[in-house]
Amino acid sequence: MYALVIAFPHRKAITALSAAAVLLGAGFLFPGEDGLTPARAFLELVNWNILAIYVGSLVIADLFIYSRVPAVLADRVVEKAPTLGIAITAILVITGLVSAFVENVATVLLMAPIALAICRRLDVEPAPFLIGLAVMANLQGTATLVGDPPSMIFASYAGYGFNDFFFKDGLPSIFFAVQAGAVMGALYFFVYFRKLGKVRMEMPIERIVSWFPSLLLAAMIAGLALISFLSGEGLHATSGILCLALGLAGLLWFVSIRKEPLSEARDLVKRLDWETIFFLIGVFIVVGAIGDAGILDDLALWLNAVIAGRAALGFVAIVAISVLISGFVDNVPYIIAMLPVAGKLASSAGMPDEVLMFGLLIGSCLGGNLTPFGASANVVAVSLVKKAGRHVSFFEWVRIAGPFTVLTTIASALFVWLVWS
Repeated sequence: MYALVIAFPHRKAITALSAAAVLLGAGFLFPGEDGLTPARAFLELVNWNILAIYVGSLVIADLFIYSRVPAVLADRVVEKAPTLGIAITAILVITGLVSAFVENVATVLLMAPIALAICRRLDVEPAPFLIGLAVMANLQGTATLVGDPPSMIFASYAGYGFNDFFFKDGLPSIFFAVQAGAVMGALYFFVYFRKLGKVRMEMPIERIVSWFPSLLLAAMIAGLALISFLSGEGLHATSGILCLALGLAGLLWFVSIRKEPLSEARDLVKRLDWETIFFLIGVFIVVGAIGDAGILDDLALWLNAVIAGRAALGFVAIVAISVLISGFVDNVPYIIAMLPVAGKLASSAGMPDEVLMFGLLIGSCLGGNLTPFGASANVVAVSLVKKAGRHVSFFEWVRIAGPFTVLTTIASALFVWLVWS
């Protein structure tokens, strides 16, 4: 499955579902006491709660983009900023904060027209700006439960609720680790763009379509926080129901109140990231079967023997390996497979499970910034630059995003080590 995902990244959903089908067929042909049956695969191994959260949040994200609220905010920043370099850095920071609650690709598509308009009017090179949008979106997508699928997968495995991403057991959690990286990333881009100087420009006036999608987004955040507080048991099943219900309410508002045609609503649903949704279903089944076979336990024992109780070495190795792998391979199957390994390895080394699991999450998500194909948002950014008449080479991406990846990963990982080890 991994080999085919690498060879044919645009067919990853078919690849994962095919691998799951092979395993289900093997379970049917060679049944055992704990064999993989369709009932077990789809009712136990597939995490429908995560998928419901993802679908609901995608719908709300599309409606939030439709509302134009983030675009208006970015316009006001450009208008008030003393220099163009500060304005670009501020837009990148806003992009990151939006991406903490809105899917990364959607965030890049939302902010890219503003970035391209600035670049066209002032004859500024668009590639660094668009690369910045992608990497800042990927960075902050790690910060909250609804930011990106790896965060949802981590929450499900570790029993984390929405609030636990902010504080867990009285300690600042993964959100603040990501913010440490975000501060470093903002400083990096401020230094990079400072040469643009005191250029000012007038932006076309954007108008807010409606505040209702912002209220839906706020309701999703508040609702997930309340469920997390009341349940006290991590990712409760009502979280998925809430997100789906709010997404459905948004679609009904889109058609009945905004009077948009049904064809537009259907197009909105069709545009959702269905490939990742079906990819997740296949990966849940494949990695669940690998876990049942004991392969992940064997890997944890082998890594424990290699590390030999050296906690710092284990942490650095997990982060570094995750960055390198995720720079070239989709991080979803990797993080699903490695979370149990990281937890067992941390326990055997006598440290909290969070240390290595946070390191795994940070390395996996931030490592996607390393290459132009390490994350979907990167591919979109490169495509948008190409449409603007510029080609971004592999080495140009690495020259800009490489230092960003290293600096933000070190800052976030150092925060985790100092607070949690």
